[in-house]
Amino acid sequence: MTNQRNLRRDFASREELIAYVREQFPAATKVDDHVSTTIGGRKAAKKQLRTIQPGQYAKSRNFMNGAVTRLSAYIRYGVLGLAEVRDTALRRARNKSETQKFINELGWRDYWQRLYAQMGDGIWQDREPYKTGYSARSYANELPEDIREGSTGLRCIDAFSQELRETGYLHNHARMWIAAYVVHWRRVRWQAGARWFLEHLLDGDPASNNLSWQWVASTLSHKPYFFNRDNLERYTDAVYCRDCPLAGRCDFEGNYDELTQKLFPHKTD
Repeated sequence: MTNQRNLRRDFASREELIAYVREQFPAATKVDDHVSTTIGGRKAAKKQLRTIQPGQYAKSRNFMNGAVTRLSAYIRYGVLGLAEVRDTALRRARNKSETQKFINELGWRDYWQRLYAQMGDGIWQDREPYKTGYSARSYANELPEDIREGSTGLRCIDAFSQELRETGYLHNHARMWIAAYVVHWRRVRWQAGARWFLEHLLDGDPASNNLSWQWVASTLSHKPYFFNRDNLERYTDAVYCRDCPLAGRCDFEGNYDELTQKLFPHKTD
């Protein structure tokens, strides 16, 4: 194991740093050799913080091209604190009401951390039974390779998988969609998907990651989260559906009642 006290800290360029890290951590490189374009450090974090638009965030955050902040990795590693981000949002907003949704999301992050402090490794265990009509034994333990490699044939899912691996980031809505696909369409235990996300996400902290997966799966909520093609098209401007070879016959076709019958035929309210 590399002795952290002997690691170099001064490099002539980012490329030199990347080459050095690859050399020092070959096992990690085998898992994921992609390098995100996201720049770390306090200077980069402060620069990104100055770009937030709380009012636009509230109106557009669910859209893939919405005014999301891309601050999560900096918050994850303590480069930015929640109070600092909140106070910046309050200063940048025209009025406090504009910041309500933004600050609410910061509150969710804090809430997950507080649950993590109570549960510890219990966040890896189903907090409640599935509300899907299936028992935990009905779900596979391993993530299928076609999801991991982005070769399912579903253009949206494959694009999300590729983006996750290549950039270390996914829009929150994309995280929900792919989590729902893993758990409800492919019937894989949420833990497998949560581990996969943590292998790649720059902002992947166990609290927000695992407990959000449990919310989608319904082991930390009163019902499963799932979606249909209309929902996907609305929030992505149909960029994945237009040229998808499975358009019109993909797994996500149908209204919510139809998909409920398809995905959860044994579910009782």
